Amino acid sequence: MSNSIKLDKLMAKVSIKPLADRVLIEPQAAEVRTASGLIIPDTAKEKPQRGTVIAVGEGTEKEKMLLKEGDSVLYGKYSGTEIQIDGKDYLMMRQSDVLAVILQ
Repeated sequence: MSNSIKLDKLMAKVSIKPLADRVLIEPQAAEVRTASGLIIPDTAKEKPQRGTVIAVGEGTEKEKMLLKEGDSVLYGKYSGTEIQIDGKDYLMMRQSDVLAVILQ
């Protein structure tokens, strides 16, 4: 299945449109094992700092929207507001809270 088909299916499930310079991000799942194979308990897991952009606003007069749906991004550990849509966790944050786009 190609990435565009996966993204289309994902976008069909989320019916939300961020306003202005905000983006909706699906955080990447936290690691459950260490490199040596030890299982990490839920209480010790690091918050993910990487995710996929699910939806973007239109930007503002002062800030053009540079991100697009499907971008893999890095963001600060405590960036954004956690929201839940249809039982799934997402982050809503301003574009300026995104630190980098991961090039594929």
